Amino acid sequence: MKDAASLLPIVAIAAIFWLLIIRPASRQRKEAASLQAALTVGDDVMLTSGIFGTVTAEADDHLELEIAPGVVIRVVRGAVASVRRDAESAPDASETDSHDLTDRPDDEEER
Repeated sequence: MKDAASLLPIVAIAAIFWLLIIRPASRQRKEAASLQAALTVGDDVMLTSGIFGTVTAEADDHLELEIAPGVVIRVVRGAVASVRRDAESAPDASETDSHDLTDRPDDEEER
């Protein structure tokens, strides 16, 4: 009985460790793997290095991304950090940039 009671804190720490660290990390890995598996030609993606591009071709283990007009790079699927598929759900540039720099009054006019 005393032996079982002395193991209780260790079991509790292991359970807390699993709930707070291992389970969420496992879920994130599954989500990233499903995101990378669902990539299609035309998707706008961001790589883990911060490079943005558009998928132009795909194979089993790698993708070809156009990062600038005429500039295509080849990367592994695991390098993709996020995908932006909906161009319609993103706000228009006119909505986000309500104040254009050319519309601002000069400092002299404000004074």
